[in-house]
Amino acid sequence: MATVAFIGLGNMGGPMAKNLIKAGHQVTVFDLMPAACADLEAAGAAVAASASEAASGKDYVISMLPAGKHVAATYLGDDGLLAQLDASTTCLDCSTIDAATAREVGEAAAAAGIGFMDTPVSGGVAAAAAGTLAFMCGGSADTFPRAQAILSAMGKNIFHAGPAGAGQVAKGCNNMLLAIHMIGSAEALEMGARNGLDPAVLSEIMLASSGRNWSLEVYNPYPGVMETAPASNDYQPGFMTDLMVKDLGLALEIAEQSGVDNQMGKLARALYGKHQEEGNGQRDFSSILEQLKG
Repeated sequence: MATVAFIGLGNMGGPMAKNLIKAGHQVTVFDLMPAACADLEAAGAAVAASASEAASGKDYVISMLPAGKHVAATYLGDDGLLAQLDASTTCLDCSTIDAATAREVGEAAAAAGIGFMDTPVSGGVAAAAAGTLAFMCGGSADTFPRAQAILSAMGKNIFHAGPAGAGQVAKGCNNMLLAIHMIGSAEALEMGARNGLDPAVLSEIMLASSGRNWSLEVYNPYPGVMETAPASNDYQPGFMTDLMVKDLGLALEIAEQSGVDNQMGKLARALYGKHQEEGNGQRDFSSILEQLKG
């Protein structure tokens, strides 16, 4: 069993840290919110007064932070973790951030002789709680087996996408496609409903045909079709529209930097941005269907 520092205990980080504890790892946590720390302490974690204190002497440092600036502040500079840790520690950043920052931190870690991977996740809060997340890892092949050893307590699909920053690129590609097929699924279901089709029956037809996709199969956006989907619970997250807007913005950055004119991604970003501005930021992203109802 490993000693682990977990930094960032939000909606995703908290359940992930709890799964590490359930797997038998010795976990020390840090978060700026005392209530989040107290919740993990009740689950069996030790609580540190700072990220540096949490990370000191640990086998692993795992971070789940809101944005690239927070990741850079945590790891880089004279006061950052990379200046304090040695080669015995492996650092895994599970945050969804811009690929440029992930590459910068990865390169700084390599220069310091510290194993580091950007390891953003897919699956949402339910998968975080269930320990079934997918991890998309960017970094060296030498570090990947060490990452797998600890990430397996929190997820079931762990991929080595490529060098530093590759995990963030993979996440951007995945979530851009997710947004596009969610919008397309919502449009198809609403079009069918307005022409007298039962959305549940139409969903079955498309699932057995070439329109099959994850949104229809696992996360149907039409209320009442899938009991376990947020659509059948007033679009309670789930995966918030605010987060989808953030991820689509990151995907557009990647596309722009690499010279890809992703028209569908741009349209998805515009539609979700409008949905967010209309007060739906805290609702599940499948609530985009309501944009079609007017």
